[in-house]
Amino acid sequence: MDESRPQPSAEEMDAMFARVGAVNDEMKAQGVWVFAGGLLPSDSATVVRVEGGSTTMTDGPFAETKEQLGGFYVLELENLDEALAWAERTAEACGAPIEVRPFDGIA
Repeated sequence: MDESRPQPSAEEMDAMFARVGAVNDEMKAQGVWVFAGGLLPSDSATVVRVEGGSTTMTDGPFAETKEQLGGFYVLELENLDEALAWAERTAEACGAPIEVRPFDGIA
């Protein structure tokens, strides 16, 4: 999400939530949904660093950037093509860019 842009109106948010909810329901129906969640704005973040045995905590976000992570999905899919297809549908539903990354193993 781009936190520098004006927030959508209540009506726009309701419409977006309805579109996203429909995509979420379809993910669940197809058995690919594992977990999803929204995040509070980046100014609520705290960055914890440990360097040389010393811990520092500073107000976030971790990196200064125009776009911030607004939420995430965890899906269990067969391949990148499936992930990109869901990302396309989700990006259209929420009206925001979607970054796709595979897990590097699950602990």
